[in-house]
Amino acid sequence: MIGIMLGAGEAGRAQTNRELADEYLKKDDCQKAVSYYTDIIKTQFDRVALKNYTACIIRMKAWSDSDSFFKKQIKSDAPNEAWYQLFWGSVSEAQGKPAEASRRFEQALSATGLRIDLKREIAEEFRSMNQPLWAKNTFQDARLVAKRDDLFQLEMASIYRELNEPQKMIDELLSYGMRYQNMEVVQAMLQDFTKDEKEQALLEKVLYERIQKFPNEGFYNELLIWYQIQKKDFHKAFIQERALDKRFKHNGSRLFNLGQLAFQNQDYGSSVQVFDYLVKEYPTGQLYPVSRRMAIVSREEQVKNTYPVKKSEVEKLLTQYQALVDELGVNVRTIEALRNMAILHAFYMDDFKKAISILENVIEAGKQEKKFVDKCKLDLGDIYLLQGEPWEASLIYSQVEKSQKDDVLGYEAKLRNAKLHYFKGEFELAKSVLDILKKATTREIANDANSLGLLIMDNTGLDSSETAMKEYSNVELLLFQNKKYEALEMLKALYAKYENHSLSDEILWLTANTYMKLDSNQQAMASLKLLYEKFGVDILGDDALYTMAKLNQEKLNNKEEAMRMFQELMEKYPGSIFVADSRKRFRLLRGDLIN
Repeated sequence: MIGIMLGAGEAGRAQTNRELADEYLKKDDCQKAVSYYTDIIKTQFDRVALKNYTACIIRMKAWSDSDSFFKKQIKSDAPNEAWYQLFWGSVSEAQGKPAEASRRFEQALSATGLRIDLKREIAEEFRSMNQPLWAKNTFQDARLVAKRDDLFQLEMASIYRELNEPQKMIDELLSYGMRYQNMEVVQAMLQDFTKDEKEQALLEKVLYERIQKFPNEGFYNELLIWYQIQKKDFHKAFIQERALDKRFKHNGSRLFNLGQLAFQNQDYGSSVQVFDYLVKEYPTGQLYPVSRRMAIVSREEQVKNTYPVKKSEVEKLLTQYQALVDELGVNVRTIEALRNMAILHAFYMDDFKKAISILENVIEAGKQEKKFVDKCKLDLGDIYLLQGEPWEASLIYSQVEKSQKDDVLGYEAKLRNAKLHYFKGEFELAKSVLDILKKATTREIANDANSLGLLIMDNTGLDSSETAMKEYSNVELLLFQNKKYEALEMLKALYAKYENHSLSDEILWLTANTYMKLDSNQQAMASLKLLYEKFGVDILGDDALYTMAKLNQEKLNNKEEAMRMFQELMEKYPGSIFVADSRKRFRLLRGDLIN
């Protein structure tokens, strides 16, 4: 019984009995294990021993023995009746007697009396027994006894999740979060619990309702913003963040961070909205110069990613950048804007002289910022390559490599030199540099190095002259120099010449992507179809299918064909990185409610 004190000898025996019982349990010799567990429990209550005893009884189906045991123990050890009734109920459940099991569980709950801690322990045991309904009943009973509805809210949220009651699950979590202002715990549990689209839609609905009901309580806005950022819905997050900015006088700091986040996630439309708002609302604030520049940079990315890129739109960007420089002057606040102007002049207006002139001036203006100067030098190297001066380009890249040896910028310079060797057909030299870069500190540079290294490795050594690879790398140089039409003519000739070469899938893929950048989507589709038909089982198979589906959805307005292709991708390439987006796009096309 619980009140019995064991002497040293008895304690030693109890320890030996426990070790023997556990050993027999491990060996699946339940007959002997039960004997020892019975002795242990009769000497002094031991919940683990009782649990193991019950497991053995169920395994042996020794139902009558257990009934006798539990009856005796309840009489002799009344303070622990709750535990005996609970495990006796689990035996009844195993026997296929649900009504009897429910009666035992009810008696277990009743036997907890007014002991809140015991109710919590019993509830957790119910959960471990996969009895979430009884766990819920026990926690609710504890709340009634304590006269506190805020007890065990996280546990109740987990149980409601198990019971598939998302509304109550969300209510418990939000109530807990509000009471204790513990955003991190609530976010972590919501991330785990709201994986289903219906649950996500419900969470958003509840949060909007709470915001309307409690307009001065920022917690719900904060949580909604976090949720919308998780969903990458930066436009909705902007609306909420704007409201918080006005209400709590954040002076645009949080909005600025949101704009940066939208930009990093390539939602340039939302980042334009955010930075435009900051420019308008805080014209004298510290964030004004950088917000003004980021608004233009965001528009620049929109222009550069809308094919074909229109020179008239580039001219508008240059005008906006110039207005910024005229307003703020040439200084550390505008040097990044000037650098962007130089790149636009070089890559989109073919005005290399103007681009070099701007870069030389901006290098002088920003000479105190060593890293910025070296970024501009990399741009200069690119411009020399655009002009067909690879030696000048390589010289500048090498200068930056030495200057920024242990920095990401140094790795970027090394990667550009490797690409330059590749463009010139110096494949062994390129590979030696790329092998070093595969261990680069940034994943992006390492991935780029690995991709180019694999391309070279897979397509050289097949013929001693490496003619096909040299012709292909020459096409890539033309594309770098924005000579798309010339590159397309060469790609057509290359495919006709090397249709059975290992490069043929890469040739088709590059052809399709070049057509897309010219907004020639029917021609792109033809190349992709050929690629998919011939090389669907190879590495570019899912890329081709995903791209065709997106073209049908976004450019060719062929909804049914897009849906068919997204579904085919999910079925044929279940491990593809495009599966998640394909599923989302498929459901959107089908008309599902997606928040």
